[in-house]
Formats: sequence, C-alpha cells, structure tokens
Amino acid sequence: MSTQEIPEENLPSGQGETAHGAVKVAEDPFADPGLPAHKPRIQDIDERAAKRSERTVALLFTVSMLSTIGFIASFVIFPINHIVYIWPFGHISSLNFSLGMTLGLALFCIGAGAVHWARTLMSDVETAQERHPIEATPEVKTKVMEDFREGAAESQLGRRKLIRNTMFGALAMVPLSGVVLLRELGPLPEDKLRHTLWARGKMLINQNTNEPLRPEDVAVGSLTFAIPEGLEESDHNFNTEIAKAALMIVRLQPGDIKDKQELEWSHEGIVAYSKICTHVGCPISLYEQQTHHVLCPCHQSTFDLADGARVIFGPAGHALPQLRIGVNDEGYLEALGDFEEPVGPAFWERG
Repeated sequence: MSTQEIPEENLPSGQGETAHGAVKVAEDPFADPGLPAHKPRIQDIDERAAKRSERTVALLFTVSMLSTIGFIASFVIFPINHIVYIWPFGHISSLNFSLGMTLGLALFCIGAGAVHWARTLMSDVETAQERHPIEATPEVKTKVMEDFREGAAESQLGRRKLIRNTMFGALAMVPLSGVVLLRELGPLPEDKLRHTLWARGKMLINQNTNEPLRPEDVAVGSLTFAIPEGLEESDHNFNTEIAKAALMIVRLQPGDIKDKQELEWSHEGIVAYSKICTHVGCPISLYEQQTHHVLCPCHQSTFDLADGARVIFGPAGHALPQLRIGVNDEGYLEALGDFEEPVGPAFWERG
C-alpha cells in the first residue's frame, strides 16, 4: 500500500500531504534547546546567607584540622595492642579505628568544604564556547587569562578570608598524617646499634661446644668463635643479637702484637675481635696463621690482627672493634665491658 493510500488520520503526527501530495517531514526532535535562564541563588542576593555559607565552609575546614590533630594524637594515646568492642564492627584495634576515623573525617571535611564553597559562593553562571584549535591564538590566551582573573574574583578567595585561611590550614595539616605514618615503618634505632650483649663479667662461651672458655683452651694460631654468656640459640632475638655480638678469638705471641692498646686489652696474647666485617656485615671466618691476617669471604677485606685489626686490603672502611677481656676468679675468660665502638659497617647515625 503506498503512502497516498493511507488515511491522513493514520499518519504520524506532523506528517501529511502537501499541496503537491508530498509527505511533510517532522521537525528535528534533537534541536539544541539552549541554556535555561540563570536563576540567582540566595547567596547571590543575600549577604547574610553568603556569610552563613562562608562559616559553614570554614567550620568544615576547621573540623578537618582538628581531625588531623586527632590522627596524630592517636599514636600517643592508644597502644598498638589495645582491643575494644565497637558496634557494629565488633572487637577491633582502638588505634586502627581512631586512625581511620580521624583521617577519613579530615579528608571528607576538606572535600565537603570545597564542594559547599563551589555550590554556594562561587559563580554558577553556565557559559558555552565553541571548541578551538589546540594551538591557542594570542587572543585566546588573553581571553584565558581574563577568564582566570574573573574566576579568581568570582571564587571570592580574596574576599572570604575566613574560608581562605581555614582552607590553607586544613590543606597544610593533612600531610602531617603521612609524616606520622613514617613512624610506623619500624622501631626507632635509638642507640641500639652502638651496644651489644657484651658487658663486664660476661664469660666468653665457645659457640661450638657451648662451654665457657679458659685461656688454655685457646691454642696459639687457632681461631675460635664465641658468644656472650646467657645468649641461647632458642632465644627469639638470637639472630638479632648474634649479628652484633659474634666474637672471634685468636691467640698470638705477645711479642707479635704491634698495637699497644691491643696488647693491653688482651690476656696472655689472646685477643678478641668482632666477627662482623666492617664493609657490609659478612661474618669473617678465614684466618692465616703466619701473617695473623683474617679475611672476609664476601669481598676479600683483609684485617691484620697483630696490628689493631686495621684494614690492609679490600673495601672495608675501618678496623674491627676489639673487646677487652680478662679472666675471672674461676679461671674463665670474661669480657671487661662492651665494644668501645659500633660493630659492623657504618650506619646513618654513626658519629
């Protein structure tokens, strides 16, 4: 059936025959309706309403600052192992809960304050502009700068000093949360790297036999490894402590010792030095009897035990620390104190 044979009342709306019998096409249903007329907000016409919005934004930024302070204070107030019951979360860490709540509130208030500021005080006039080429012309650049200055004026950042100051305060304090989080990367070293388990009166225990050492147990030219009295391999901190307190004992002829302090800190030619290489902390295990040199197997740093364990070859930066030793009333070798300097390689706070 042709179009001409369809009754006019059955044709779609907007269609029909013209005087020449042609079908009339409907109007474009997707025509641009244009922008609706701008309606001013209450803040645009009432300065009191604008002041209320300003105070609201400032309050949100202030709450953000207080939340950041609460985040930092949580590290001091709540112990890491304190558990509390909070409905509906159940039993949770009070520290984790306080950190999450305070940091979340700080970030939320900054966002909410910025949104409320934009919706109530900044200009909401909509403008339409045709797309322009990627490379801007001088006229466009001038227009952009004018628009920027106009936007800065419309934001009322210079006029609303209360908002500006509280916003800057909130944005400046939130990063402090990240600084505080650095504290949780691990325990502070304090002066732990400067001290070991060695102390006056602690006997030297043979690491192989787990028995106290007597002077006669150490033969001339032999290399013996020792640990502090009281340190057991079953201890949970054994690896941490042995990494600082591992000791090697060598017996030399007193006449072969060149360094005066080394001779004073020895006992009948028995010298005790840290086993930890001062390059990268490898354990020293090779001893040459004729030269009295010890060698680190990792990078071949060589130390002269007859001359204060000074470095004679390799990348090590300084001599091995010596432990002053003596003999107790029972005839066992004992320490007369701790090492006088940190053992192992250099570290960031070494003075």
